[in-house]
Amino acid sequence: MIPLSVLDLAPVVEGGDAAGALRNTLDLARHAERWGYHRFWLAEHHGMPGIASAATAVVIAHVAAGTSTIRVGAGGIMLPNHSPLVIAEQFGTLAALHPGRIDLGLGRAPGSDQIVARALRRDPAAAESFPQDVVELMGWFRPAAPGQAVQAVPGAGLDVPVWILGSSLFGAQLAAALGLPFAFASHFAPAAMMQALELYRSRFQPSERHERPCAMLGVTVVAADTDDEARLLFTSVQQAVLNLRLGRPGLLPPPDPGLEARLGPLERHALGDFLAHAVVGTADTVRDGLRAFAERTGADELMVTSQIFDHGARLRSYEITARAWGMA
Repeated sequence: MIPLSVLDLAPVVEGGDAAGALRNTLDLARHAERWGYHRFWLAEHHGMPGIASAATAVVIAHVAAGTSTIRVGAGGIMLPNHSPLVIAEQFGTLAALHPGRIDLGLGRAPGSDQIVARALRRDPAAAESFPQDVVELMGWFRPAAPGQAVQAVPGAGLDVPVWILGSSLFGAQLAAALGLPFAFASHFAPAAMMQALELYRSRFQPSERHERPCAMLGVTVVAADTDDEARLLFTSVQQAVLNLRLGRPGLLPPPDPGLEARLGPLERHALGDFLAHAVVGTADTVRDGLRAFAERTGADELMVTSQIFDHGARLRSYEITARAWGMA
């Protein structure tokens, strides 16, 4: 079986707050480590009431300090929001504190809307220099040359694996050209997945760290002891997606047993576009669904995300998934 990892959005639920979300994130990471998950990644989003991981490097430090063996990283840092040198220093610091456990996934999306982007002082044209910024960032991790005027301290000479994230063909082409591993956001952008994978693999240029392509795919999983319970828990994800599509992102809502009956054709279409590869059900359904997805895509690793309102049910979902995959 290929490795399974966790993408956690540190969900803030209705009736909850960011402090509780971050406590739950660490608790989930500790359980994920015990159950055999390979990585635990967090994502940079800004101005999103239902996501508490905006200060991504800070949350990674919190999770890495509270665990011992699981790899912890960013899935990802939206590089156009930042100076490459600052990110090299942040992740150099993390790597110095937690050697051999830190990953750095890089994306070029803003992780926000245009209003928030302005509040971040983000240059609207910053995404255009993303390839150059990735190369610059990787350069800060190389050992400093004698007399080098500026160094990343910590950062220079440290081993921080860099991944390219993508939800379109652009990231696939860049990862291939730079010979880097590629993480595709198939958990919310399923339509371009197969084309992006083909492009990445066919154009991959071996680098000094990676001789062959390596693709990790995101997949939404909601597992429970019964199919009915899993489908009910899944309604929180569905509501969150619809709210996002309607331009009103909010806190993660509780399950809604009447949601399915109220969905119209346009809403069903929107959910199908966003959640086409979601796996929802019991252990057998999860095992078979993930196995079929891995075989169809040839993925080297799968990154599971489970947006579930109740923290106990979320832990149970990840435990069922791990046991179904033969890990726990």
